[in-house]
Amino acid sequence: MIRLLDITIEAGEFSLRNFSLEVRPREYVVLMGKTGCGKTSIMETICGLRRPVAGSIWIAGTDVTNFLPGDRQVGYVPQDLALFPTMNVAEHLEFALRIRRVAAKQIADRKLKTAAMLGITHLLDRNVQGLSGGEAQRVALGRALAFEPTVLLLDEPLSALDEQTREEMLALLLSIKAETHVTTLHVTHQSAEAIVLADRCVRIPAE
Repeated sequence: MIRLLDITIEAGEFSLRNFSLEVRPREYVVLMGKTGCGKTSIMETICGLRRPVAGSIWIAGTDVTNFLPGDRQVGYVPQDLALFPTMNVAEHLEFALRIRRVAAKQIADRKLKTAAMLGITHLLDRNVQGLSGGEAQRVALGRALAFEPTVLLLDEPLSALDEQTREEMLALLLSIKAETHVTTLHVTHQSAEAIVLADRCVRIPAE
């Protein structure tokens, strides 16, 4: 479902050379490695925010190396969440659907379905600036999932949460995995997350 073939990434003094990875359909893979080894750069390359110097990116059998981010069918939750401060929760869930010109009835249905799955129906009219860390994380997940992406990318999704909220989010990610079966690549430093969630763990070798 996701194939990286001999990817080379360069950013300033950082470089990752000839990296390959395959994530099978419906598989949940956790990507680990030391700080600065390129985990976030790999995620940005898959979703189209960073262009590789060499190599190719394949999603669901299609070479998407030259595709725009919105054409890759990738749901991405960056480490900083990147929520839109002027939008409420409902508008975040609708965002990817609207830019893909999905019919209004489908937008409404998917918004409500996603909100129910994530336990945020009661927050739909709230502005994101007043949300707790766990609530904001659920909204970012909802924005990534509402358009039913082919693959889901999660970059350190639990790193900024307190212990109780982290446990709740782990349970939620397990539930999403069971309900959606979406092919997922999850970056973390925490072995405990990998033990709970991963079908397979990939470690980026240190240079």
